[in-house]
This record gives sequence, structure tokens and C-alpha cells, in this order.
Amino acid sequence: MTRPGDPGHAAASRQAQADATAGRVPDSAARPAASPPAAAPPRRRAPMTLRRRLLIVIASLVVLVSAVVGLVSVAVLHNQLVARLDAQLEQTIDRAGRALDDPGGPLPIPPEGADVLLRLPGQPLGAIAALVTDRAVLYSGTLDREGDIDELSEAAGATIASIPTDRKPVTVELDELGEYRAIAAPTNGGYSFVVAFPLAEVNATTTQLAITIAVVALAGLAGALALGAVTVRRALQPLDRVTETATLVSELPLARGDVELPDRVPVDDERTEVGRLATAFNRMLGHVSTSLSAREQSERKVRRFVADASHELRTPLASIRGYSELTRLHGGELPADVVHALGRIESESLRMTELVEDLLLLARLDEGRELRRDRVDLRQLVVDAVGDAQVAGPEHDWRVAVPDGDVMITGDRSRLHQVVANLLANARVHTPEGTKVVVRLQQLAATDGTGPRARVTVADDGPGIDPAVRATMFERFARGDASRSRRAGSTGLGLAIVNAVVEAHHGTVGVESEPGRTEFTVDLPA
Repeated sequence: MTRPGDPGHAAASRQAQADATAGRVPDSAARPAASPPAAAPPRRRAPMTLRRRLLIVIASLVVLVSAVVGLVSVAVLHNQLVARLDAQLEQTIDRAGRALDDPGGPLPIPPEGADVLLRLPGQPLGAIAALVTDRAVLYSGTLDREGDIDELSEAAGATIASIPTDRKPVTVELDELGEYRAIAAPTNGGYSFVVAFPLAEVNATTTQLAITIAVVALAGLAGALALGAVTVRRALQPLDRVTETATLVSELPLARGDVELPDRVPVDDERTEVGRLATAFNRMLGHVSTSLSAREQSERKVRRFVADASHELRTPLASIRGYSELTRLHGGELPADVVHALGRIESESLRMTELVEDLLLLARLDEGRELRRDRVDLRQLVVDAVGDAQVAGPEHDWRVAVPDGDVMITGDRSRLHQVVANLLANARVHTPEGTKVVVRLQQLAATDGTGPRARVTVADDGPGIDPAVRATMFERFARGDASRSRRAGSTGLGLAIVNAVVEAHHGTVGVESEPGRTEFTVDLPA
């Protein structure tokens, strides 16, 4: 529920000021207990920019294309080299068959036959030959670097003996020798012979190709990222200009006054996506500029009307009060109902005069008229205002806590006194009798880039403010609901004047309320 108040208050006597000063409470007693620190919210990852996303897409495409090209190239080369090695095995098998399987005579003894296989011309280094019968190796050997024949180990021989004799090349793994491509063929003498060539050269060639492709792909990725960064930066320059212009507009005070929007965003080509965005943004700025100008003209007319009407109403209201008082001075006896009517005329004219004065003050503040800039002692001002409030509302418990020394600021003393008086009148009117109202004045040091300031707080232990209307309580003619009565003379402009005067002094005003505690805070630059 809003807590509107009126600026009206009775003049304070020196005895009332002394009573208020005597009721002063120390700062340490009035200072609220420190609340435990709130848990820090979890940190959220910063969103990814459009430029970074585009670079990631470019890098992903380059990596994907390079990986596909590399895998296909390595696979094709490996298959071709293996096919060529299989052709050599076929030729070797044919020559070995002609050398060993002589149709006119018996098969040579196994050792001599194995030597014949390895002594055939064109055998590569590490070639293996073996004679096998009934899955048993009769003889096996491999050609070493010096051209000598070394016998295979039992494990390698067992692997060789397991190769099917279907004249189809297969890949086998020999523990101490590595990968081999082998082929087995039967003979007329009941033996089968096996020839195997190493795959080391084939694997080395494909590995070298894979390394070469990887290095070239990395270099291409680096070049693509560098070129992509330049291209993306140039392509997004119009978008950066849109962002800069939008930032300038967001920092402008658009709430009041004649606003001059920045220059429009230059458009390179309206056919591009960014160009269409810049064009639409420029049209929006034009529409906003026109709307703000129309709003400012309308507000100027309203302010001028309110100021002129308030100024013109002051004279007839003064005349009404003057004639009613003159009638009271009539020498004859007036009827009781006439006396009552004259009293009502005087009271209502007084209320109308206060309303007109408040409206005239708000209109002048809206027009930006400069206030007086004098040296003001807030300490004495707060003490005087509390003394006035104590006289006007003796049924409340008034407390004041001020520093020992002077608290000097630059401002308009009468308007600042009106701010404190309105807050005290608001607390007096909208709280029940017996409510304790504590007024505190503090000097705050410079923090967070702000200079030193003076803080005035008005706290009470009344029923509190309805949160549903708390956001509008500083608006003009704001009223509370029926749960908190409005006494005679309430205009709903008290808190609006507080807000306007504090803003004119480059200060801030705020409120915190809960059942049993309501606190208004006014910060002014010291």
C-alpha cells in the first residue's frame, strides 16, 4: 500500500526541538544487526559470439574435409600397394610351381625345395618360403639383409602352416617379423609351398602419406582460420556499427527531456542480411526519434498547462480566503450554518492552496529550473523537522539519531526541509498512534566510484506497505488502499515531491518495507 503524505506541518517551538534532541538515540543502538552474507550465485559460462561460431564452423569444415580426403587417399594407396604386392606373390607362386612341381620327376627334397623358392630372382628382403605337409612345416626360411637364409621360429612356422592352400593372398602377423602378405599353393607331390612378402614398406609408405596429409591439413586449417577471421571481421563490420549505435542509444536518458538520437548506421548493401538489419534499425531509430519528439512536445504542453493553471489559481484562491475572513469580521451576528460554511470555505481553500503550490513546484522541477545552491547543515535541518513532527503528532514516539558534528551539503534548504517533513508526515498520517519513528542521519564514505554522501533514513514499526503498489508510490496522486486511512488534507503529492526534489539534488530515494518495519532512505551527495 502506498504511503502518500502532505507537506503541511505545524511550526516547531524551541521546547519541542529540545524534546526531540533529548530523545536522540546513539548510532550504535539504532544500527541494525548485520545479516549473514548471501551465497554467491553459480557462475554461468559466457555466451559464444557469432564471430567465434563462424570460425568454429569454418575450422570444423576444414577438419572434416581434410579427414575425409586423408582417409580416402590413405585407404586407396594402401589397397593399391597391397594389390601390387599380391601380384608379385602370384608371379612368385607361378615361378615356384614351375621350379618345384616338375611333371616329369619327383619333388626335390624339402630343404632343397625351400632354397629353390628363396633363390628365385626378384625376391624382396625379408621374403619367407616354406614347405608344408599335413599342417606341419617341413622347412621354412627367410631372406636376411646379407642374402643368407634364416630359419623361422616355431611360432612363425605354425602361423605359416595354418594358411589355407587356396592360392588366395592373406595377411598374417608374425611376432618377431611383423605383418606379411602370404599365399599358399599345393604341388603334385603332396606338399604345399608358402611364399610371404613383408608389408613393412607398404605400411611405411601409407604412414608417410598420412603424416604428410595431416601436416598439410594443419597448415590449411591455420590458413583457413586466419583468412576466415579476416573475412568474418570484414563481413561483420556493419553489424558492429549497429551494435555501437544501439549501445549509444541505450545509454541516452530517454525518460525525459528532448532526446537527440545518434547518427544512423551506414548501409553498404541492402541486399545482404546485415544490410537489411542496418536498414531496419535505421527505420526503428527514425520512428523512435519521432515518437520521443512527440512525447516531449506533449509533456511540455502538459507542464506548461499545469504551471500556468497553478499560477492562475493562486489569485482566486487567495481572494476566496480573503473574502471569507472579511465576512467573519462583519460586526453583526452570523447564523451558525453560515459560520460553519465559512469555516469549510477557508479550510478547503487552504487545502487547494497547498495543492496548487505542490503542483507548481513539481511543474518547475519538471522544467529543470535550478534550485538554490547554498551550504546546508543537514544535522540541524533533521533536528528541526523532527521537532516540528513531534508537535504535529505527539501521539507517536519520535526518535532522532544524528552525528555529533555538522553534516554539510550543497542544496536548497527549504526544499530539503520539505523532503524530510514530507517523509515524517507520511509516517505520522499512515501509522497508528504509538508507532515508533526513528530518523537517522549518517555520513557515508566514497565507495564503488561514488563520492561521499549523506544518508537520511526514516524508519517506523507500522504495518508496512503492500508490495503490489510499492512500485507506484512515488508517482503523483498515488493513493493507498482502505486498510490505511487517508486523513483530511492528503493530496497524494508528498512522496512525488520527495522524489522530484531528491533527483534535482542528484540524489536517490528508496524504500524497504515488511510487516512491522518500513524504512525510507534518502542519499544526497555530500
